[in-house]
Amino acid sequence: MIGNDWDIILKSVWESDGFKRFMNKVNKEYKEYTCFPEYDFIFNALKLTPYKDVKVVILGQDPYHGVGEAHGLSFSVQQGIKMPPSLKNIYKELKDDLNIDNQNITDLTPWAKEGVLLLNSILTVRKDSPLSHKDLGWQLLTDHIIKLLNLKKEPVVFILWGNYARSKKEFITNKKHLIIESPHPSPFSARSGFFGSKPFSKTNEFLKKNKIKEVNFKLPNYY
Repeated sequence: MIGNDWDIILKSVWESDGFKRFMNKVNKEYKEYTCFPEYDFIFNALKLTPYKDVKVVILGQDPYHGVGEAHGLSFSVQQGIKMPPSLKNIYKELKDDLNIDNQNITDLTPWAKEGVLLLNSILTVRKDSPLSHKDLGWQLLTDHIIKLLNLKKEPVVFILWGNYARSKKEFITNKKHLIIESPHPSPFSARSGFFGSKPFSKTNEFLKKNKIKEVNFKLPNYY
């Protein structure tokens, strides 16, 4: 399914009758409607960030629903696509927090390769229909993934932006992990506490304190 250690950790899920029935529903959606991300990108977050490498989780809700945007990573869009407002605000906070300017780079794949799991709670969406797959059943899988990450021996930073992400806090019970929470970076709520929350410096200070390599949030400008 994935091609790394997630296959072992999620083996019982992949092989279960319930998951196979669920994927039949997903396949039917992709057959009958235009859905995003592209089918091969659905599990991109897990493919790019193996379980053993996860040191930060940035939890999103569901994929962008416009053509060419989503590619399986929360808050990230494919390069060459107009930058979404939430990502623009994330970059504004990053600049204020760590003086890092990622300019026009919209693809967060390098963060994923640094150990940042960019996980959406709902992994698919119909074109132009936000939250259209909220009742499909993805949360059963992604909540399970959060619970598995909670079991990690190594400390993990969970970044929860907005009420939806913060609702997952109940699954993060291991005291060795760090939860960073704030309002969502969308234009509707960024000024209510997202700006000035300094999630990036807090993340790296925690990792450094726990002798874990810090995340390089500067994206390479190779596009």
